[in-house]
Amino acid sequence: MGSDTIKVMIENIYPDDWQQTRGFYSPAKKIDIGNAYLVFVSGQQVVKNENDEAITDDIEEQTELVFQALEKTLNAAGASIDDVVKAQIFLTDINDFTKVSAIRDKWFVNSKPVSTLVEVNAMTRKGAKIEIEITAVVEK
Repeated sequence: MGSDTIKVMIENIYPDDWQQTRGFYSPAKKIDIGNAYLVFVSGQQVVKNENDEAITDDIEEQTELVFQALEKTLNAAGASIDDVVKAQIFLTDINDFTKVSAIRDKWFVNSKPVSTLVEVNAMTRKGAKIEIEITAVVEK
């Protein structure tokens, strides 16, 4: 009796300007699932300055910059923000929900992903107030 082996193709995705920060991880993983690719994007926070701190403390600006970073990573995987099927959003202050939600809705107007939003104690980057992790499915 023989056994069938399924080889899953998994590709690490790195946007052109990506820089390793803490630990060993991939910004995204692209997994061949047959007729489509499943793309997991690591949580993104606002970029840092030379002191390893968030470049802005404004939640709306941070949110917009995080979505831009997510879009860049998706594009590197051959996907777009319209391919997002799941979003997990982490805030350090739940009172920022309304501001973040308005920006989120603008970016996800077409994809309308399933979503989770929770408040957390802190982020790994000093001054960061938001982190977003997404999953996308893109047709071949």
